[in-house]
Amino acid sequence: MCAGVIAAAQEPAPPAAAQQSSPAPTAQQGESASKGKNKKGIPGYVIIGTVFNEKALAYPNVRVQIRRESEKKYRWETYTNSRGEFAVRVPEGQAYEVFVKEKKYQESSTKVNANAGEIQDRLSIRLEAVNQEKGGTKK
Repeated sequence: MCAGVIAAAQEPAPPAAAQQSSPAPTAQQGESASKGKNKKGIPGYVIIGTVFNEKALAYPNVRVQIRRESEKKYRWETYTNSRGEFAVRVPEGQAYEVFVKEKKYQESSTKVNANAGEIQDRLSIRLEAVNQEKGGTKK
């Protein structure tokens, strides 16, 4: 009984061509499917950046806001991760302002032009401490 089970387990599998009922998708079909997904409103430009403190150390949990240059309202907002990094996807072909805000630091703003020829912009933002010297000594 044991020998019959071992013999059945060792039989070769039927060829893969016989099991396939439909042709494999071509690369062109895959491209058209991915292009269709991109047309559903996924912005094509990425603003990536890292925020540093005055000692040039990565600064986590810093508020980053982005708006179109001609607008007053912020449309995108995020916070830096544990390594001080952020990434925001925005529509291409427009100019943006990136604002970084953190307590005890001056606000920082950077302009980004999301050209159609580029796909991303990498920023490096260094925060400057607000001077609060009121008769005390610095440590």
